Parts: sequence; structure tokens; C-alpha cells
Amino acid sequence: MSDPWLPLAGIHVIDFSMFVPGPFASSILADLGADVIKVEPPRGDPGRSYVPVQFKTENRNKRSIALDLKQREASNVVARLVEKAQVVIEGFRPGVAKRLGIDYETLRRHNGALVYCSISGYGQSGPWRERPGHDVNYVAAAGGLAFPGQWRAPPTRSSLPVADMAGGAFAAVAILAAVREGKGAYLDLSLFEAAFFLCAMRHGLERETDPRAHLFPVNDVFETADGKRLTLGILEEHFWQNFVKLAPELADERFAADGKRRAHGDELSRRLEEVIRRKPAAEWLRLLEEHDVPVDLCVTPAEAASHPQLVERGATERGYAKFPVWLGFDDGEIADLRRKGVVG
Repeated sequence: MSDPWLPLAGIHVIDFSMFVPGPFASSILADLGADVIKVEPPRGDPGRSYVPVQFKTENRNKRSIALDLKQREASNVVARLVEKAQVVIEGFRPGVAKRLGIDYETLRRHNGALVYCSISGYGQSGPWRERPGHDVNYVAAAGGLAFPGQWRAPPTRSSLPVADMAGGAFAAVAILAAVREGKGAYLDLSLFEAAFFLCAMRHGLERETDPRAHLFPVNDVFETADGKRLTLGILEEHFWQNFVKLAPELADERFAADGKRRAHGDELSRRLEEVIRRKPAAEWLRLLEEHDVPVDLCVTPAEAASHPQLVERGATERGYAKFPVWLGFDDGEIADLRRKGVVG
């Protein structure tokens, strides 16, 4: 792998946000080289105690300052911070930033070129603008808990805060677009709408929707003989044909094509459960890999971190996951490819 890719070196970010969405957004910017200063109240970001591990990972690459924004003298500190910044992030309910004296109109007096991003539950306008909420509320209200994630299971919540992290990622994208545009901007990001965007992309907006339209009975999670959970990623027909070589009892005309497998999905799902329970996970992994069938175990992040694929690519550093996009070629490699006429 090449040296760290830090295209945002020289960009200064002031982050007033707390919990997950804003800190996740600024952690992405910091991973790409931005200098991020996290501004916390004297008692600290409440996220320190709610999910300590996420607080630690999302703020691993920042500087911080404890500042009581309710004190009049704090405005002088804020002004000095903002004068040198290109980006400000806040995550309060609408109206709170103004009461604290850190709203866009106030801060742009110190720096007219600021890209200012407000992250809130439901946005800065609309009948729900002041409504309280957290990730599970946004996901549910957006449609993210209406449909199941497995063929024969009810809808369940993910262990990941989908709206919070998607909203943070969208904020980072929008901030970078505004910085690229080269002029000051006020960005209004709703976590509810972030979740809605994902749901609409996945399921569409038709009122009459097949709740299993996004699912496949052979693309699911199954328990093995030793109690571990294994994922089959069978979509394409050739993967199904490869799998049937290992389970010839499933070479049934009812399962001979994708449409038929879906039509008889409940029966196929039950029979797949029976088949997978016959062997331990290690044996299934060996057999399925030998027969070119997409398969993986359900593991913890700690277990994933020791996988040879992630180790080879240097996906962790000092106990943290690194930004998952690499600059594919360094300058020397590009120059060499040009000399050889591979690239122009």
C-alpha cells in the first residue's frame, strides 16, 4: 500500500456536534487529512458514556477543547476558532445553535467563506423540525423497518445506527462538494431524510410493494452444526448450480430457476436450513470455497480485523479501522505506467 492519502490537509474543521452523526462526518474528513477540533461542553459529549467504543473510534483523529458556550466569553474563543476554519459542523435541534451564538449567520460574520453544516433529526424546517428523536426513530419513520432482512424473519433493527452513520457520510459528501465549489454555504441535513433516501433507493415509493422483492431465499443467513452462522450469497444461476453439487437433494424442478426458487421460497428456505445444519462451519467454508460459492461467516469486528485480507491491505492502524478507500497508484507508479504507454 502507498503512503497515507491526505487530500484534505490544510482544511480546518470546527465540530460542535455530539453523539454519532456529526462526529462520524468529521472523522471521515479527519481521516482524509483535515484538522478537526472537537468542541465539547465542560462535562463532555454525552456520547462518551452512551457508546464509549464508538465515541473513541469516531474521535481518534481530532483535537478537542472543552468550552461552555453558554458563557459570554466563549464567543471570543469561537470567533478565533472560526476565523481559521473552512468548515463548521453542528448537531443541535433547530434554534439551539442560534441561542448559543454559533449559528451560521453569526459565524459567517467572522468568516464569510464558511461551509456550515447543520445536522438534525428532521431538518431545519417542517412540522417535525423540533421533534425529538434518535436513530431507531428516523429509520422506522423513513420505512427502514417495514420490510424483513431475511426470507422467513420479521423486520429487525440493525446493530449499526443506519440513519446516524448514513447521515454523517452524506454530510461529509455535501461538505466536500461545497468546499470544492469554493464559496460559503449553509447545509441543512436531516437524518430522517438520510434514512428515507436509502429506503427509497432500495424499495422505491410505490404504495403496493412486495415485502420480499429485495430478498432471495438462497441469499441469507443460516446456522451450522456447531452453532455458528454462515451467509450464502447466491444470486447468479451458476452459483446455485455450484451449490447444488454439494446438496443434490435440492436439484428439484421447483428450485431450477430464480423465479421458481422465489415462488417456493419458504420451502426452499426450510430445506436450506436443514442442509446447512448437517455440517460444521469450517467444513462448509472449505466445500463452498472449493466450489466457488459466495460464503462468509458471521464474525465480530475484532475477528474480522485479523482476517488475512484486511491484514494484507493494512485496514487497521493502532487498533482502529482506517478510511476504506485507497489511492490506487502513487506518483512513481503513474509515471512508470505513462513511460510504458499503459496510461495517457
